[in-house]
Amino acid sequence: MNVYGTKQIRNVVLLGHGGAGKTTLVESMALVAGVTKRMGNVTDGSTISDYDKEEIKRQFSISTSLVPLEFQGEEGPIKINFLDTPGYFDFVGEVEEAISVADAAVIVVNCKAGIEVGTEKAWEICEKFNLPRIIFVTNMDDDHASFRELLLKLETRFGRKIAPFHLPIRENEKFVGFVNVVKMAGRRFTTNSDYEECEIPEYSKKNLGIAREALVEAVAETSEEYMERYFSGEEFTYEEISTALREHVIDGSIVPVMLGSGINCQGARMLLQGIDRYFPSPDRFECIGVDVSTGERFVAKYNDGVSLSMRVFKTIVDPFIGKYSLVKVCTGTLKPDSNSYNVNKDTEEKIGKVYTLRGKEQMELKELHAGDIGAVAKLNVTQTGDTLAVRTAPIVYHKPQISTPYTYMRYKTKTKGDDDKVASALAKLMEEDQTLKVVGDKENRQTLIYGIGDQQLEVVVSKLSSRYKVEIELSKPKFAFRETIRKKVEAQGKYKKQTGGHGQYGDVKMSFEPSGDLETPYVFEEQVFGGAVPRNYFPAVEKGIQECVLKGPLAAYPVVGLKAVLLDGSYHPVDSSEMAFKMAASLAFKKAFMEANPVLLEPIASMKVTVPDKFTGDVMGDLNRRRGRVLGMNSDHHGKQIIEADVPMSELFGYNTDLRSMTGGIGIYEYEFSRYEQAPGDVQKKEVEARASQVDGADA
Repeated sequence: MNVYGTKQIRNVVLLGHGGAGKTTLVESMALVAGVTKRMGNVTDGSTISDYDKEEIKRQFSISTSLVPLEFQGEEGPIKINFLDTPGYFDFVGEVEEAISVADAAVIVVNCKAGIEVGTEKAWEICEKFNLPRIIFVTNMDDDHASFRELLLKLETRFGRKIAPFHLPIRENEKFVGFVNVVKMAGRRFTTNSDYEECEIPEYSKKNLGIAREALVEAVAETSEEYMERYFSGEEFTYEEISTALREHVIDGSIVPVMLGSGINCQGARMLLQGIDRYFPSPDRFECIGVDVSTGERFVAKYNDGVSLSMRVFKTIVDPFIGKYSLVKVCTGTLKPDSNSYNVNKDTEEKIGKVYTLRGKEQMELKELHAGDIGAVAKLNVTQTGDTLAVRTAPIVYHKPQISTPYTYMRYKTKTKGDDDKVASALAKLMEEDQTLKVVGDKENRQTLIYGIGDQQLEVVVSKLSSRYKVEIELSKPKFAFRETIRKKVEAQGKYKKQTGGHGQYGDVKMSFEPSGDLETPYVFEEQVFGGAVPRNYFPAVEKGIQECVLKGPLAAYPVVGLKAVLLDGSYHPVDSSEMAFKMAASLAFKKAFMEANPVLLEPIASMKVTVPDKFTGDVMGDLNRRRGRVLGMNSDHHGKQIIEADVPMSELFGYNTDLRSMTGGIGIYEYEFSRYEQAPGDVQKKEVEARASQVDGADA
């Protein structure tokens, strides 16, 4: 592949609902660009983007794929780096990585399916990052696809920004061409995306007039001179319209709507032309970071004439093709066989060959200029989010904003002795996917795996099996309850043992009551008078309590909120020992605890659920069914409500799936552990019965 300068580059992310046709659209553009001689197919697993075994098996995208295409633009050849992202919400981390390096977006909408949840989420993410965008309506070959109906819905949902640049031409209910609204010309498809000029059909003229008037108005608004000419009835030239539209598209005030059929390769050439004409090159933007040497904010244009800096936005770890760090060059020029400095890790990294990836294909490059996207192989310590620069100019760029995973399951290895293999394989998967997390829960003797959703965790299990030949099974996690007492009780603990020679003797009288502090396991005090228990045995008594609170007598959960006071006791000058007093304290604790109205405490999460207004009733009803307490509701001023609630952690298992089901996939949530509260009687009874064997001394 040729080397391209900053002005010749377009970095474009493809967004949209799962199944909208993003991967098929990439295939049709690859055919038009001459990369392939024949379009690949999602069904038979022959596409450029979806090359992973899991993607071929499941027939949808799981990872973001880089697909660079060379295209002859109006002012010369350009390179378009397409980032084909997954549409399913469980893989949102892949989308967020791609968004962090994209300069513009194509939102793919299936005309027959209309505006789906993924369409709305794509629009929201473009608004959040202020990305210029084009909406490409695919599936126009479907007889039941109504472009006019979809256009009305787009305008209703997204406002006056929506501007149709194309209108469809149909003959005998078949999609045969389009009207170019900017050029006011008809186009009839010949072969694939190629076309010839044709008459504008009579039935299109009314809609064409409305669409054209909206475009001309938008052009007039770009300057006072244009506004005067517009009101005086003067026509604008094509060049004036095109230049003004480009500015409006780049600033986000106009969103062009184009159309075609991915599967028939119709419209792909016009989309490539639109990307060339209306989307910005990286030199329109700034790269913002921190200069580590001064601690000051660093701002620079994408410029290849200064020292090198680049950020790693994605990592691919494949057992067959190896490890690749995908980078966007921010400043300078990346060349093979050079040294680089990982600013985050304060370590030198050796750069070998420089590549660009096209799906799974690696193509060597002579160099990579500022604003371009490429890959470097086999970096030792570099991870996603790290910045590589030169040691004399240590810049750190912001890491991609990655969603926090809240769905988790317990996992166990199926084969004994595979623990190390599984840990190593999971570490590689976590390098690739920033939304995966493994947490060791020592208290409940379980290992937890976190992800965005159940489907993602299912894919992880499958990848472990197919890639790394290790098997794990997922199950419902145990939840970390606590035990405490509700009233004050006094108890005696006497430990006496005679075995010939020195015996063992310890005798304590203690009181146990709630301390009021559920953050602390216990508080120990002594109120012994007259030396009934010598001072040197006080630490042994406390040690006995310290060991007992690790595993309570009720359900073998840790004890919290306990105040233990040593009141009295007795000792033997020969037989007493630290061990004897520790045992005596333990006996007193166990006797008193079960008489002091013991209760189970369950972990409570503070939760925020963001849903459209129309779903608030269903979501609040569901939270109540989960024993949640709704604390309030606030508007986000974008048609959504943020519901705040306290919910028991044990009731949140499976919540991700249920929330998506209730809200059609739009609802999102976040939570964090807040505190412990007394569990209801039925929950306590069930938990105590389930853990009876562990109280008796069995292993958890």
